[in-house]
Amino acid sequence: MIANISKKMILVICVACLLFLTGCSKLTPDNYDQLKIGMNYDDVVSILGNADECDGAIGVKNCVGGDEKKHIKISFAGDKVMVFFGSGLK
Repeated sequence: MIANISKKMILVICVACLLFLTGCSKLTPDNYDQLKIGMNYDDVVSILGNADECDGAIGVKNCVGGDEKKHIKISFAGDKVMVFFGSGLK
C-alpha cells in the first residue's frame, strides 16, 4: 500500500514539473518583441535563456531555441544580433 502511494506521489510530482516547465517557456511574443538588431549575445540570453542549439563558423553563430512548432532562430555576427526570426509564438 505504501509503495502504491509513493508511485502515485512520484507521478503527480513528475506531471506537475512538466506542466511547470512548459508554462515557463521564455519563447513568448513579448520576449520576441524585446529582441533588437545589434543586441549582444548576453542580453539575448537574459531575455530568452540559453539556446537549445548553436553552431557557427567564421565569426557567425546561429542559435535556435524551441522546437519545430514554436521557435526563435537568431544569427549573431561576432557577439551582435544580425537577424532573427520567430515562428509559432502566438
